[in-house]
Formats: sequence, C-alpha cells, structure tokens
Amino acid sequence: MANIESPMAGKVWKILVNVGDTIVEDDEVLILEAMKMENAIYAPEGGIVKEIKVKEGQQVAEDDVLVVLE
Repeated sequence: MANIESPMAGKVWKILVNVGDTIVEDDEVLILEAMKMENAIYAPEGGIVKEIKVKEGQQVAEDDVLVVLE
C-alpha cells in the first residue's frame, strides 16, 4: 500500500481519479493550485485507488496524504 502525498501547500483544484481506478506510475492523479499555478500531482507507483482523502477546493499542507493506493 502506498500514499500519494502533497509536495507543497495549496488547494486541490481537480481530482482526476476515482476509487477503484487502476493507475500506473506517473499517471496524473490530481491538480493542486499553489502560488497561482496549477501543479499536476503524479502517481509515484502503480496500483488501485483505495481511498481519496481530499475533496476539490480543500486546502492541503505539504506532506498531507491525498490518495491511498493498494
């Protein structure tokens, strides 16, 4: 099981995956708005999306868990 964590503080702008989706390494999973820029967050490894821990519009801090993979 792996976690996808936020590399920086920002706001979740768009979630691109759903629970149950199978993803591979480097798939784009969500877009984080930080410093007035949209930053794509990519999967560090492949797996199945087990849980999405954030909602669109939510503020997150650096190292917050965004998505849980199994």
